[in-house]
Amino acid sequence: MREVIIVTGGSQGIGEAVARLAAARGYAVALTYQSNRSGADAVVADIAEAGGKALAVQAEMADEASILALYRTVDQAFGPVTALVNNAGTPGPMGKIDTVTTQTLDTVLAVNVRAPFLMIREAVARMATDRGGAGGAIVNISSRAAELGGAGEWIHYAASKGALESLTIGASKELALRGIRVNAVSPGLIQTGLHARAGLPDRLTRLIAGVPMGRIGSTREVANAVLWLLSPEAAYITGVIVPVSGGR
Repeated sequence: MREVIIVTGGSQGIGEAVARLAAARGYAVALTYQSNRSGADAVVADIAEAGGKALAVQAEMADEASILALYRTVDQAFGPVTALVNNAGTPGPMGKIDTVTTQTLDTVLAVNVRAPFLMIREAVARMATDRGGAGGAIVNISSRAAELGGAGEWIHYAASKGALESLTIGASKELALRGIRVNAVSPGLIQTGLHARAGLPDRLTRLIAGVPMGRIGSTREVANAVLWLLSPEAAYITGVIVPVSGGR
């Protein structure tokens, strides 16, 4: 049986790196995108050209109906999912705690917490051995902000990632005897377009002094950790949060 993976937010950044590496490792890859269709199509085309199987699905991660439609599409195209990477997320606007609006909180929590919860719920329905599945593995993409707190910039984002880590731990314990491992990767300062899109193109440069290894990480380094956690080499590992942060 071919391994089937869903990577949310797979059109760019960490999600793109995970999708490409998963395809290279033999997975049939379903990646989601919200608006970056050209990026998603480019990833799918490259995977197909290399002899792999991939599918891009437009999905609104804050919308339950969209998540359910995503799983139906993957079921029909590739069969039941065996691996899930909850990567899609949003930091929301940068600001101190007394400037955060209810709208920002609703959006950040919907995308960063509720969506992974629903994605896991639907994955369990297909993976769990007590429901006829073959088992599987899930990796949530957290952030070092969950522990560092995001003070003065993205405390709302940090709080959402703290919730995601709690979800990781709880789900790992609940699903361990049902054939599903659940772990998380916690990236630090990684070279993506996130900071520029948030209007902070120099943020990585400003913060590099706080990284013991003295450099910014790459999306491939995060993807390597994700694929290892999904692999049989990590078969006795569940409920862990793996920092990929250069010691930060």
